[in-house]
Amino acid sequence: MSRSTPRLGALPGVFLLAGAFLTGVLLFAHGGCQGAARAQRPTQGPTADAGSETVSVQVLAFNDFHGQLEPPGGSNGQIQTGVDADGGPVRVSAGGASYFAKHLADLRATNPNTVVVAAGDLIGASPLLSGLFHDEPTIEAMNLIGLDLVAVGNHEFDEGSTELLRMQAGGCHPVDGCLDGDGFAGAKFKFLAANVATGADRTLFPRYDVREFEGVKVAFIGMTLEGTPQIVTPTGVAGLAFQDEVETVNALVPQLRQQGVEAIIVVVHEGGVPAPGSLINECRGKGEGGGISGPIVAIAKGLDDAVDVIVTGHTHQAYNCVIDGKVVTSAASAGRLVTDIDLTLSKATGDVVETKANNLIVTRDVTEDGPVKELVTRYQQLATPLANRVIGWVAETLKTPFTQADPAGQSTLGFVIADSQLAATRAANLGGARVAFMNPGGVRADIAQGEVTFGEAFTTQPFGNSLVTLTLTGAQIEELLERQWQQVGPNVVTRILHPSAGFTYAFSASAPIGGRIDPASIRLDGEPLDAAATYRVTVNNFLAGGGDGFAVLTQGTNRLGGAIDSDALEAYLKAHSSQSSPLAAPALDRITALP
Repeated sequence: MSRSTPRLGALPGVFLLAGAFLTGVLLFAHGGCQGAARAQRPTQGPTADAGSETVSVQVLAFNDFHGQLEPPGGSNGQIQTGVDADGGPVRVSAGGASYFAKHLADLRATNPNTVVVAAGDLIGASPLLSGLFHDEPTIEAMNLIGLDLVAVGNHEFDEGSTELLRMQAGGCHPVDGCLDGDGFAGAKFKFLAANVATGADRTLFPRYDVREFEGVKVAFIGMTLEGTPQIVTPTGVAGLAFQDEVETVNALVPQLRQQGVEAIIVVVHEGGVPAPGSLINECRGKGEGGGISGPIVAIAKGLDDAVDVIVTGHTHQAYNCVIDGKVVTSAASAGRLVTDIDLTLSKATGDVVETKANNLIVTRDVTEDGPVKELVTRYQQLATPLANRVIGWVAETLKTPFTQADPAGQSTLGFVIADSQLAATRAANLGGARVAFMNPGGVRADIAQGEVTFGEAFTTQPFGNSLVTLTLTGAQIEELLERQWQQVGPNVVTRILHPSAGFTYAFSASAPIGGRIDPASIRLDGEPLDAAATYRVTVNNFLAGGGDGFAVLTQGTNRLGGAIDSDALEAYLKAHSSQSSPLAAPALDRITALP
């Protein structure tokens, strides 16, 4: 373990625990990458002499673990290592918590001055093995692995800030209790949330943590993306303010320097986008100078030059860059990579003399970590009976919006989910719905052809959202459809809602934002939508609260709560499929894309 002295990095009183339940990753390094090393930059103190006495500090970083305790399957469990003679990708299997733990332990053994950090989405949108137990298994696994610090990400707020506080403090779930039959002690590591404000000069978790190595201080500032409220259930972040990432860090730099800190690492749940086919230690993309693109580029350029390293996440990509003199890294997702960041610090000045970063593959050719394997096995035994329960059959693989190649953004699974939600709320006493809409981000995994298990259905919809039926006018439904394209800074974010059967419309992708829908094309059960008439509409509670920027849904009246989304899907599959007559995939003909 690290020979360091940790210091909670928040002003007095800013670590809020009120409301919490206070009861008891084989080396692969691609040559020529931009981010292999960085020379020291000028600082406000004396310039470090590379020949002076130094101390070595190792930072092991990862991001977007998403409760992936078991080795992920398919392409989600692979990392590209190169290309073959025909130009196709060469991949290696990667990930799994017991392998991840072994790789981290081996790396930690190389340097006693080691800190393990995670850049958000450690939990949330998790597979059944973790999600079924409210992600307590992942917290317990990370305690065993030796995680030190984690910046909050948007998915940490999936069950709300109070539940997130329970992840830190411990205690059984207020409704479900401790489902594994014993208590929950909470995280031994620290959550950080520098830009998540609960009030004036108060943050949900500490802003930063300062560690001291042989007399040299290193600060870790943890943040999520400022846009978190637009991509989580609004009730989950009620009362919280998500502040600008650059302004937050730059305001903290003087405070840290007053404490004698010259080495600053930012751990932030925001990221960049490399070029397709990029290898894990490259920095290729469509950005300036052929580098990566995405929000992290502007953030890196805006951060004070006192920042030395930026550990990133959110986009589930791998890259190793130098942007504006700062090392910027990301380790893909699901525990398939770990970033080994080696810092050389001057004992005389505290400055960073040299930084080297390498993304390493969490291969499965090592001995699994015993305690972590035992923990995973125990939860598998608890979850397997429920996970393997067959709830229906499908005639072909149902695809998500991210795996279905459709020019209009349609997907077979998105449509089936929308159909299930309409079926669950069509009866007058259950809402009297005429149409349902499903957000694409809530459809997380394909459902394979053949029998469908509860575990597969849970993985597809892991959030446990409830259905809400509300009244909208035809004009408000048209406004809802127009909000599928939103201007966010210089970019247009597209989120195609999936309507239930009987609802059709057309859009022009080349038309201006706000005028892409052809009003005359909108039909419900074959009839034109009447702008002045009212309609009963079903969505999940995430959308009903204005999630993903669909604020018009907050104007819906006569709201009626309904079933949990996964229960609605299960009921639909049971009613519309059998082993001899599996559910057919719906046609992709509800949305028409025009020039």
